[in-house]
Amino acid sequence: MNSNVTEPIGQAGESSAQPEAAATILLIEDELVTRTSMAARLRRLGHRVLEAENGLVALDVARRERPDLSIVDWMMPEMDGPTFCETVRRDPLLKSSQLLLMTAHDQPAQIAEGLARGADDFLSKSASKQEIVARVLAGLRASRLVRKLETTGNELESSLLLLKKQQAETEADLQSAAAFVRSILPPQGSPAQGIALAWEYQPSLMLGGDLFGVMAIDADSLGLYILDASGHGVAAALRSASLMTFLRAEHMLQLLGSYDPEKVLTEANQRFPLSVEGEYFTLWVGQLHVPTGRLSYASAGHSGALASLAHGSLRWLTRSSFPLGFDPSAQFPCDYVDLQPGDRLFLLSDGIYEVPSPSGELWGRERFQDVIEGAKRTSLSATIASCFSQARSWQQAQFFSDDAAVVGLELAGGSEGGVNG
Repeated sequence: MNSNVTEPIGQAGESSAQPEAAATILLIEDELVTRTSMAARLRRLGHRVLEAENGLVALDVARRERPDLSIVDWMMPEMDGPTFCETVRRDPLLKSSQLLLMTAHDQPAQIAEGLARGADDFLSKSASKQEIVARVLAGLRASRLVRKLETTGNELESSLLLLKKQQAETEADLQSAAAFVRSILPPQGSPAQGIALAWEYQPSLMLGGDLFGVMAIDADSLGLYILDASGHGVAAALRSASLMTFLRAEHMLQLLGSYDPEKVLTEANQRFPLSVEGEYFTLWVGQLHVPTGRLSYASAGHSGALASLAHGSLRWLTRSSFPLGFDPSAQFPCDYVDLQPGDRLFLLSDGIYEVPSPSGELWGRERFQDVIEGAKRTSLSATIASCFSQARSWQQAQFFSDDAAVVGLELAGGSEGGVNG
């Protein structure tokens, strides 16, 4: 018996061109006459037909050609039909192939065995031409569907891999941006003689829109600010970074000649109008004269700062006002407070106290104040850490839904203090 796989040329007078819907069918049959007859019938239907006389030979053909449908005889030497089906199902390259098992003994028990061993359908050798055509067409429809699913799955997998790569790149970029933002926040320690500075900051996302600054204005004064950009994420962070650049001490001195909070807010109100998308900033600005402890401050819609005074009282340093850009003619008058050695000043975003419990109740300002009051005898950094710890405990979650920042300054020296050069 000839052991070669054959792909006979079409008969004289028949077109060898394949129609658009032509499929590749692998016919596996050891009996030459039956195989030749069946192959001719399939070619007349317009399909490309490959032939093999047993399952062992057919495996090589199937791996090389990946036919749309394999019609497999049950009884064959070397490797019979059910064994061929089992082998195909174990092969990662072929396991989705459509297999039509052909037998002369189409008994229920035999059909059940064939299906259990991997066949998709049965074709009796005594089947009519109409049944043969119908089962072949059904097998090819199933094959097209499976191939389409495979292609879609491969495309989805490729898209997923590409998306993961892009996400990793974006994550790396965001981490770099977040590291840069943190690098331009004020260094903790002592920004001026007799002044201690500590802060904790946790954006709701990797990049946040609540930022702050503590910087030297001149030999005796510190400029302070805390801002909040509406929204979250990259867009809010980029807008906040632009406002931070505007608020730099050297820029304000060049533009305004001073860091007077009222002048700073009035200028910022003109430079940062309400956007078409409704984006805006709230901003609190202060100037601390270190030798005397006098703090001048003004607010544009920001929740402000909290002074914890050594003699025991707490005082919120803010007043009702529009955010930046809502009213071009808005005024932001300065207020003043005289701080004494031992007093503490906390600049904070509302994200630290507007955290909800699992039932929806906000932690609130009063509980925040209780933490500040109760931690007076601890270090400044420990007090701020306690604020974050108790806020997380209240919401029973590690991360905040809004940006959370608390910046603390403590006056520890006397009137001879000045700004560090």
